Order: sequence, then C-alpha cells, then structure tokens
Amino acid sequence: MTNDASPAPRPAAVVRILEALIVACMACMLVLVFGNVVMRYIFNSGISISEELSRMLFVWMTFIGAIVAVAEGTHLGMDSVVQRLPPAWALAFALLSDIAIVVCCVLLGQGAWTQTQLNMGNVAPVSGIPLGYVHLAVLVASIGIVLIVSGHTWRLLRARAHDAASGTSAR
Repeated sequence: MTNDASPAPRPAAVVRILEALIVACMACMLVLVFGNVVMRYIFNSGISISEELSRMLFVWMTFIGAIVAVAEGTHLGMDSVVQRLPPAWALAFALLSDIAIVVCCVLLGQGAWTQTQLNMGNVAPVSGIPLGYVHLAVLVASIGIVLIVSGHTWRLLRARAHDAASGTSAR
C-alpha cells in the first residue's frame, strides 16, 4: 500500500483547462493594465474598466490556481514529518488531513454561496458587473477542492482495504 499523502494522478484534461483559464486571466490582466498605463502616459486618458476587471480576474485566477495546486499536490503540507511516520500513522494523518480539508471547504463554500447571493444585487461602479461573481470564485474552488480531496480519500481507503483483503502488511 502506498501511504503517499499527495493526490494521485490528476484528471489531466480538467487541470489543463483550468491552467488555460489561469493563462487567459493573466493575459487579460496584462493587456488591461498595460493598455491602461500606455493610455495614461501617452494619451493622457485611460481605460476606466481596467482596474475593476483586473481585480476580478486576479481573484478568479487565484482560486482556480488553488484547485490546480491541490490537484497536483503542490499545496502546503508537512511531507517531511509525514514521511518519518510509520505507514499506519501516515495513513491516519492523511485521512485526518483530508477530512479537515473537506470540512473547511464545505464551510467556505457555504459562506461563499451566501455572499454570492447577497452580492448579486451589488454591482461594481464602473463595469456594472454584479460583485456576486467575485464570490462565486470561492464557491467554485471549494467544490473543486472537495472533489479532488474526496477522490484522494477514496483511493487511500480503497488501497487500505485491498491490502487488508490480500493480507499484505501496511509496510
């Protein structure tokens, strides 16, 4: 049995799409901010929507990046501690960690859903985009992370059950 606490192979197609969205957000932000700087210094005017859209895109980029980080197993962890534990303890800590992450993401998602609903009536002053769409990024990230971590927990438990059924040691 493997007691690796990092998620197993990521759904490559979904992660590639998320990575492409991150690149698209970054490219839009670059064009908006650079265009605004050029307009201000060369033409003494500006793109009024630039700052608002850049801020909103940055929020979405950050939360999409969180999903990708969890899928790739590059989020913060204590691998150096877990690797020194006996396999049974490493499994226990991996399961405990997964449960804590799911609970936190469920609470975060509930709060994000409430904020999304509350802020759909509030609009950004320049663009007129409902501010609820910014909070929606948190909800999307929470759902994505819960799905990834739940899959990891399922794989850990299935591997443990397979080891128990086959009579192999946890080592």
